[in-house]
Amino acid sequence: MKILTRALFGAALAAGLSAAAVELKSPDGKLVATFEVKAQGVPCYSIAYKGKPLIADARLGLELANAPLNTGLKLTGTEAASHDETWKPVYGERSRIRDHYNQLIVKLAEPAGARRQMLITFRAYDEGLAFCYTLPKQPGLDALTLKRETTQFRFAGDFTAWATYRAQANYEKVPVSQIKPGCERPLVLQADDEVFLAIAEAKLVDYARMKLRVAKDAPTTLEVFLDAERNKEGEVTGSAPLTTPWRVVMAAESPGRLLENNDLILNLNDPCALADTSWIKPGKVIREVTLTTAGGKACVDFAVQRGLQYIEFDAGWYGHEYDPKSDARAVNLDPKRSKGPLDMEEVCRYAKAKGIGVILYVNHLALEKQFDEILPIYKRWGIAGLKFGFVNVGSQKWTSWMSEGIRKCAQAGLMVDAHDEYRPTGYTRTYPNFLTCEGILGDEEKKRTNEQTLLTLFSRFIAGPADNTVCYYDNRVNDLCSHAYQLAKPVCLYSPWQFLFWYDRPAAAPAKVGGAGGAETKIGNDPELEFYNAMPTVWDDTKVISGQIGDHVIMARRSGAEWFVGLMHAGEPRTFEVPLKFLEPGQSYSAHIYSDDPQLNTRTKVKIERVRVTAATVLKLPLIKNGGCALRLAPATATDPFPAYR
Repeated sequence: MKILTRALFGAALAAGLSAAAVELKSPDGKLVATFEVKAQGVPCYSIAYKGKPLIADARLGLELANAPLNTGLKLTGTEAASHDETWKPVYGERSRIRDHYNQLIVKLAEPAGARRQMLITFRAYDEGLAFCYTLPKQPGLDALTLKRETTQFRFAGDFTAWATYRAQANYEKVPVSQIKPGCERPLVLQADDEVFLAIAEAKLVDYARMKLRVAKDAPTTLEVFLDAERNKEGEVTGSAPLTTPWRVVMAAESPGRLLENNDLILNLNDPCALADTSWIKPGKVIREVTLTTAGGKACVDFAVQRGLQYIEFDAGWYGHEYDPKSDARAVNLDPKRSKGPLDMEEVCRYAKAKGIGVILYVNHLALEKQFDEILPIYKRWGIAGLKFGFVNVGSQKWTSWMSEGIRKCAQAGLMVDAHDEYRPTGYTRTYPNFLTCEGILGDEEKKRTNEQTLLTLFSRFIAGPADNTVCYYDNRVNDLCSHAYQLAKPVCLYSPWQFLFWYDRPAAAPAKVGGAGGAETKIGNDPELEFYNAMPTVWDDTKVISGQIGDHVIMARRSGAEWFVGLMHAGEPRTFEVPLKFLEPGQSYSAHIYSDDPQLNTRTKVKIERVRVTAATVLKLPLIKNGGCALRLAPATATDPFPAYR
């Protein structure tokens, strides 16, 4: 990091501390943030983007149990710096990430009495503004209770927002003034036709999660409240020095660019804490639905055949997941889900011999009482990762529990997927064994629609990866979308672990007994599944070619020299143009195009076309109602017989 200047405080001092305004710009100059101590010693900030006011005179501060640190403050110093580096994640949506910002630390103190001190660190990126509070070590703060934050987002107008209140709930398009208490983050907003925003949180490790509500008597202002369980007000305990998670205001010209900029959340987290990450392997997963040895081996064989890397045993393998007597240290089948038999160690041995990993689901009840006991048992069995079931979230207690669980799994060499209300805030950068989260409005939710999937994509995925629990043959595909749409989903909806056949089972597996989801559908041998065979789950580059919130997306992702493109839309039939200018100039590519054709006399009605294209090609792709399209673009060889696209 390079220190730029300390002259800002001198200017502030000359102007009078209580009225001084200190400015911070993003590296490209488009985003301008202003900090000022207003009347009565109230710290405030403002944000403008490309000359347009977005947030004006929004309050900042903390309220401790014994007194507030949000009024009666004076600016006692500032420190400015800049930072520019490029780092390589273990995996991600890009193989290289730039971390480039200008930083301003403002130092505040009470003018008399205890003279407690507080720092606010601001970082201005081209992608947005982030800030956090620090209570430095000082007399009287050896132990503290933080009752609430007085952080505000005071918008310059009653912006349009897409709000949701639970992980697996629908999004509502409403003005800010109509947002109900308990609004989730990230919250995406639209200021006008050219400016979109997102309010987000980063580096939540040992703190109560941030939620949002409309401030009293200020209908276009959102305020932070620290959440405990069931949206009750939470608090944080600790000792100085204490630093809060980052509060983030992202800004971009389009919802697609906002989504492309989600690396900002990773940049606000600490670098990887693991010396060896070679054991962390993203990949494609099939859920084993019969909970039998035969079903497990059938899934292993299917994974080998279809280029998957993992199988997963879900709820029921160690008893009823919500029975407090269920013991996750051994196989003890829930009879309502399976009659067995299930020899887990034999399945693991069989899977290992064929290069396939095994993931186990364990409900939070068992995890909370048996965590330290089960990890060495699972390692002995040969388990590759855990799926934490229905984890508690909200309070500092459960945030800390989740973070510690991820760290314990890292020490044991186990990867992690989290289910339910947990939302990532970038901790996967520090502990990349934490791959994904299931808690979204995914395919297991029958109330979802294509519109809701496309709302989820442009909002929740700003926070990080999410597992949509894709199914391919279940009847809900025909009811809600199309099979080409399903092919496109794993390209558009990023998750290092992609569960591709959530409600489907291999033909060689035995019949399923009861359980959630009913009788699963047998997987066929349809030729378009070659797309899933070839498709990776992590990427070297990602581009949103086109997109509108809740309407459509065209996403292009590169792995090595190949590009994969997903196109999803909601609504009536229409034709999309897809320019391929992201391809390498001068290189010819073989395009494998998977689209819906209702006239085909096949089970899935997916048409496959193969043509030659270049960076100058603009594909015209007609889509059926609520349909989609998937493309694989590979450098052409002399033996490829495909005609040029016309």
